[in-house]
Amino acid sequence: MSLYKYLVISVVISLVSIVNTNSQSQPGSISYNWKSVQIVGGGFVDGIVFHPTEKGVCYCRTDMGGAYRRNPQTLCWEPLLDWLSYDDLNLMGIESIALDPTNPDKVYLSCGTYTLPHVPNGAVLRSNDRGETFERTDMPFKMGANEDGRGNGEKMAVDPNNGEILFLGTRNDGLWRSTDGALSWSRVESFPDISENPPANMKNQDSLRWWSRMNQGCGVVFVLFDSKSASPNNTGSIIYVGVSLKNRYNIFRSTDAGITWQTVPGQPLKYRPTHAVLANDGDMYITYGSSPGPSRMTDGAVWKLNTSTDEWTEITPDKPDPQNRPFGYAAVSVDAKNPQSIIVSSYHRYEISNGEDIFRSLDGGKSWKQVFLNGGILDSALAPYTSRTGIHWLFDIEIDPANPNHAMFTTGFGGYETFNLTDMDKSKPTIWSVMTTGIEETVALDLLSPPQGAPLISAIGDYSGFVHWNLEKPAPEGNFDNPRFGNTNSLACAEKNPEIIVRTGRATNFNPGKNIGYSTDGGKIWQPTETLPFPQSSLGWVTVSADGKTWIWSPDPVRSGWGPGSTVQPSAVYLTTDKGANWLQCKGIPDNTRVLSDGINSNTFYGMNLFEGKLFISRDGGISFLEHKIELPGGLPKQSENRGDRRGGQDQLYATPNREGDLWLAAFEGLYHSYDGGTTFTKLNGVEQVHAFGFGKSAPGMDYSALYLIGTINGLHGIFRSDDIAKTWTRINDDQHQWGLLLQITGDPKIFGRVYIGTHGRGIIYGDPVKK
Repeated sequence: MSLYKYLVISVVISLVSIVNTNSQSQPGSISYNWKSVQIVGGGFVDGIVFHPTEKGVCYCRTDMGGAYRRNPQTLCWEPLLDWLSYDDLNLMGIESIALDPTNPDKVYLSCGTYTLPHVPNGAVLRSNDRGETFERTDMPFKMGANEDGRGNGEKMAVDPNNGEILFLGTRNDGLWRSTDGALSWSRVESFPDISENPPANMKNQDSLRWWSRMNQGCGVVFVLFDSKSASPNNTGSIIYVGVSLKNRYNIFRSTDAGITWQTVPGQPLKYRPTHAVLANDGDMYITYGSSPGPSRMTDGAVWKLNTSTDEWTEITPDKPDPQNRPFGYAAVSVDAKNPQSIIVSSYHRYEISNGEDIFRSLDGGKSWKQVFLNGGILDSALAPYTSRTGIHWLFDIEIDPANPNHAMFTTGFGGYETFNLTDMDKSKPTIWSVMTTGIEETVALDLLSPPQGAPLISAIGDYSGFVHWNLEKPAPEGNFDNPRFGNTNSLACAEKNPEIIVRTGRATNFNPGKNIGYSTDGGKIWQPTETLPFPQSSLGWVTVSADGKTWIWSPDPVRSGWGPGSTVQPSAVYLTTDKGANWLQCKGIPDNTRVLSDGINSNTFYGMNLFEGKLFISRDGGISFLEHKIELPGGLPKQSENRGDRRGGQDQLYATPNREGDLWLAAFEGLYHSYDGGTTFTKLNGVEQVHAFGFGKSAPGMDYSALYLIGTINGLHGIFRSDDIAKTWTRINDDQHQWGLLLQITGDPKIFGRVYIGTHGRGIIYGDPVKK
C-alpha cells in the first residue's frame, strides 16, 4: 500500500450557466402499484398491544416506522400510516398505542419521533375504524419515540369505565388527560413534579447533552387503570402511573380519577420502572432496570404489588450483579385468565453464557423457568437474516388475552411468537417463529439496480444489506456476509461489467476491520479486500469505473469517540486497481469528497464541493484530479442544516448511465443538467426541491434513461418520473403512499417504469405502473 502526499492542481474554467426555459403547470399523475421489498422487520418493534376482550385485534408500534395492525387471517401486519407526508415525518415514530377496552374499533396513537428543539411537536391520532382512517390533535409538547426508553410502556391508556377519558404520559411535560375521546387535552396540574436536573455546576452544552443521554430517565413510562375499581365519584377508575425515576418515588396512584395523586407506599426506589401489568386478582407486576434502555442496563429487578394491601414482594427470577453479571429487566405480561401465570424478559444479559431469556412463572413469581435455557427454539425461516443476530431488545412481551398458548416478544429486528407457550409446563420445548411479516422498518442508505442480474441490491442501516433476487420473498441466504457489516453506506457496480459490485460499511465484531467487500459474480459470492487504505477506513462512498477495473473510496472521517472531548480526523480519497491489494491516494481532490464514475469512460471520474463551487475531474483513472469552477444560475446555494436529511440524495452529482460526460447536479433547491462533463449547467425550471434522484430504463422509443426524483415540482411534493430528459414530469405516487421521510430513489435499468424507494424506517418500496 503506497500513499502520495496531498496535492491540489487548480484549473479555473469560466463556465456558461444556462437556464432551461421549459416550464409547466403542476405535474400530471399516473397510477402505480406499490409493494414492499421483502426483508421482514429490520428495525425495533418496541410495543405490542392486544385488545383485552376482542379476539384477533392486535397492534404494534415502531420507533420510527409507524404503526401496524395485524390481519388475524393472514397473520401479516398492515401499515397504518403510509399516508403521512414529508411535512409530518416526525409522526412516523409512535410513542404509545391505546385501545378502548369497551370498543374494539377505536385506536389511539401518540406520535412524535424526537424531543430535539428543532423538531415539531407531537400529535395524537384517533381512529374509529381500527386505523383505516385517522383524525388528528396536535399537542403542545414533543414526544421521543426514537429516544431512550422507547421500549417502555404503555404511556397512554383509555379508562375502561369511560371510553371518553384517556391519560397520556410524556417525557418532559408531565401527565395529560382528555375527557372527549382524545379530541382535546389538558395537563394534569396536580400530578407530582417528575423532572430530573443535571448537577448545578454542569454548564457546558456538550456535557449537558451527554449527561442527559447517559443519566436521565424518560418521563412517564406507563399508565394503568384498575378496571374493577371505580373511583368514589364514579367518573373513572383507580389509576397507576409509573415514571422513569430512580432513588426517588416513581409509582403514583390516584383514587379520584386523577384529581389528586399519592405515592404508593413501600415501593422500591433503586431502579427505574420499565413495564407494568395489572392482573385480574389485583396484583401488579413491575419490571425495573438501572436505565430505561436501550441504553445499557447494569442492574434491575422484578417486583409484585398487592394493590389491596400495598404489600411489595421481590420476585426477581435471576438477580443481576452490576460488577460480574450486569443486566436488567425490560417487560412483563400476565395471562388474562390465570393471574398466577406471568412471563418477564431480561435486557442486556449478553455477557452471560445463555444471553437474553424469557422467564416464566406459574405461581405468581415464587419459582421460574427459563424459556430458551429449557429448550426454546427460534425459527428464523420467515426472515433468514435474523439467524445471524441473537435475540436482543426484548422490551415488550405479551401473552395473547384470547389464547394463553400464544405469546409475542419484540426485538431490535422485529420479534418472535409462539403458539405452544404452555408446552414448557410439560417440559416440552416452545417454538418461536418470526412474527414480523408485513413489517418493513429498515433504513436504506443506498440502492443499486444493476444493468443485469439481481433486480435490486440494498445498503441497509444496522443489518448490512441484501441482494434481492426475488422482491416478493426475503433473501434466503440472509444479509451480506464475508464481510458482514452493521451499516452498509455505499454500493457501486461497473456499468459495462455489472457483475463487479463493491460495497463499503463498518464490519461487525465477526469481521473486525473488514470494511469493504466485493463480488465478481453479481452478488452471489462476496469477499473482503486484502487491505484497507488505512486501518480505520470504513463507511464513506465508493465508486467503480465503467469497466470495473478501478475503485475509488472516500472513507468516513475517523472519530476518537462520541462524548465530550472526542475528535474527528478527515480521510483522504483512495483508489485501487487490484481489488484492494494496494491503495493509492488520489491527488488534487479534497479529503472526504464523494467521487462518481463516468457512465462510459472508464478513465473519467468526478467529485464536487457544491457550496464552494468546485468540480473535480480526473481523466487518468482517478490518479489525479483537476479543479474547475462551478457557476449556477442564481448563484451557489448556501450551506445550512435545513437542506434535507444528510443521508438523502440531495446536493449530489449524478452521472447518466451509458452517456459520456452527461451529469446531473441535484441540489436541494433545484436540478441542473450538463451535457459536456460539467462545463455548462442548465437549470430545470419547476424543480423547487430535491431529496433524491436516480435513473431507470428509458421509455419505449427513447434512447435516454428515465429520470426519477423525490421532491417538489411546481408546488407539488411527491415522487416523479420524467421520460423526456426533464422537459416534463409526472407524479407517480398519491397521498395515500407517502411514507414520511424518503432518502433514496433509483429506477430499474431492466424494466421501464419500475422504481425503488428507500424510506426512513418503512423499508424499501417498489412500484410499477398500473397496466391499462
